[in-house]
Amino acid sequence: MKIIPRNSDAHATHALQQAGEHPLLAQLFASRGVKDAKDLDLSLKHLLAPSSLKGNQEAAQLLANAIESQKRICIVADYDCDGATACALAVTGLRLLGAQHVEFLVPDRINDGYGLTPAISQRVKNTHADILITVDNGIASLEGVHVAKELGLQVIITDHHLPAQQLPNADAIVNPNQAGCTFASKHLAGVGVMFYVLLALRAELRSRGRFDSTQSKEPKLDQLLPLVALGSVADVVSLDLNNRRLVHQGLERIKKGLMPLGLKALIDICAREHTQLCTDDLGFAIGPRINAAGRLSDMTLGIECLITNEPHRARELAQMLDQINKDRKNIELDMKEQALNIAMSLFEQEEIAPPALCIFEPDFHEGVIGIVASRVKDLYHRPTFVFANSTAKGKEHLLKGSGRSISGFHLRDALDVMSKRYPALIAQFGGHAMAAGCSIEEDQLPLFEMAFQEVALELLNPADLSQEMLVDGPLGEGNCDLNTAKKIKSTVWGQGFLAPIFTDELQVLEQRIVGEQHLSLKLKLGARPIDGIWFGRTERLGPVAQLAYKLDIDTWRGVEKLKLFIQSDASH
Repeated sequence: MKIIPRNSDAHATHALQQAGEHPLLAQLFASRGVKDAKDLDLSLKHLLAPSSLKGNQEAAQLLANAIESQKRICIVADYDCDGATACALAVTGLRLLGAQHVEFLVPDRINDGYGLTPAISQRVKNTHADILITVDNGIASLEGVHVAKELGLQVIITDHHLPAQQLPNADAIVNPNQAGCTFASKHLAGVGVMFYVLLALRAELRSRGRFDSTQSKEPKLDQLLPLVALGSVADVVSLDLNNRRLVHQGLERIKKGLMPLGLKALIDICAREHTQLCTDDLGFAIGPRINAAGRLSDMTLGIECLITNEPHRARELAQMLDQINKDRKNIELDMKEQALNIAMSLFEQEEIAPPALCIFEPDFHEGVIGIVASRVKDLYHRPTFVFANSTAKGKEHLLKGSGRSISGFHLRDALDVMSKRYPALIAQFGGHAMAAGCSIEEDQLPLFEMAFQEVALELLNPADLSQEMLVDGPLGEGNCDLNTAKKIKSTVWGQGFLAPIFTDELQVLEQRIVGEQHLSLKLKLGARPIDGIWFGRTERLGPVAQLAYKLDIDTWRGVEKLKLFIQSDASH
């Protein structure tokens, strides 16, 4: 692990301090590109305008017409947390705005695959819907949209994924990444896109005089922001300024108890205090419980949990999601151990470490291969594909693969190159820079591995394969207190705006192994004693160590204490 100090912008740091920002936070923000205090104003009035999102006005007019004539609307969701929150937001928001016939449908991860397929379009038609709306999918569904149109459905695509050269023939497409869209934030999650559609729809209905009478009061859509925050963080989208505003506003409402009943039930079952909730809680506690439904069961459970108005049903669904997540963890634990053993053997067999990893075991669960690929990628810092036998009807002869990548290696583009070089290699593929999926015939696995490493060798250099950690320098004894920790914890951190990692020399007073694989520490920074934990570490430290760590707060029975989460040994 190579430790790299973040570049410090002294001028920006001084400007932020002059504007009243805490000196340490001023330094942290400046090193992440914040140059002006106005960029720390995360109020809703500074959100980008919905009118700048291409296709939004057309979608709003179609939906306003649908509400006025009470047409039937069906939402086609995706089976991850972003798709689930986008669907829950769409259902709730459309009903708030006056739609009386709103249903949703979630494709099955194994049997249906991703996106709006012709079969899904037929199932939507069978619900007697007039309008089909996709959330977090659809931009690549050329055939599915074609069939939906032939069946007489109006189609609105809301998506955030990168489009191909050809777009589906939908009635409206709302996607910040489509050609000609001037919307400044290209990193909106699927739930963020749908939120912007609802903002435009409300404005359209307002212009038509729908809210002029006391019988039809204009609804407040900010109540949907907790869903936007959850979906955005769980989908690991880059937290640019607009996304930070959305996530911050969602968290502020959660902290005040203003959220869907199902989200509150999930927070309770995770043993979190909603008044102290932070982005890590959304990403590592709440999000995985929603995602687990799509991996092992039916994402309908996750969506129902987020839209139910019955407290008992919310608790029941939250408990079901929690159990599914426990099952997912057990499956993942076994698969991860096998996958890491295979990866280790690949490194041992070769004189030169492979630039990319390809892993398969016949008993792998296809719903969990993406998580396992991510774990292997994190440990070895290599683009990684993990394969499992497909259990989809009629596709049992195929292997289904899920890949995760590193900076500098666009995974979807790599698959495109491989498919062109070896036309018979990949049956189907899709994805993005950092995550992608594909299907191949089982006997094509050796060729896939060879082609994957071939492209990785061409596109990556040794420096790309060296894992790096950006650090913010020393925290120092003077800043090591609860007040500083609370300021840091209350800030919105995430992809593209990473939480701070500090480096300091610490005395190691005590150390012991807990849970068989974690190092529990009693440390001292200057004269201040402080607890620490190093997850996944069993090797003992010397009496003094230069450590890279995150500052956090541990609460036990109402008592708050500082705690360091060790990330790396920074002495080398």
